[in-house]
Amino acid sequence: VQLQASGGGPVQAGGSLRLSCVASERNFGRMVMGWFRQAPGKEREFVAAINLSGGATAYADSVKGRFTISRDTAKVTVYLQMNSLKPEDTAVYYCAADSTLIRSSWSKASAYDLWGQGTQVTVSS
Repeated sequence: VQLQASGGGPVQAGGSLRLSCVASERNFGRMVMGWFRQAPGKEREFVAAINLSGGATAYADSVKGRFTISRDTAKVTVYLQMNSLKPEDTAVYYCAADSTLIRSSWSKASAYDLWGQGTQVTVSS
């Protein structure tokens, strides 16, 4: 299974971007897909995750109310709609997937087996 992330770019504070992550596996079963981000000099941190079959979601407190994760099961694609962007949202954003996660592990980067390439998001003030 491969993950392909896209949609990053430069944006001004208060603006919006939508990231996409496409999985090559059509039979996604109980797959959970998540978004993480990593700013220079910082550890990779959880942003949001979604269960592809049931649609349950989870968010980091720092993005609640501003970011929305959604999925298109026909396309095996997960989206991250990012609104009201702040300079502190600047980071490389990575999508990740795993088919065996329990809910309590969704926010742990080490729990995911599959990772896509990152896409840079730069928010200017």
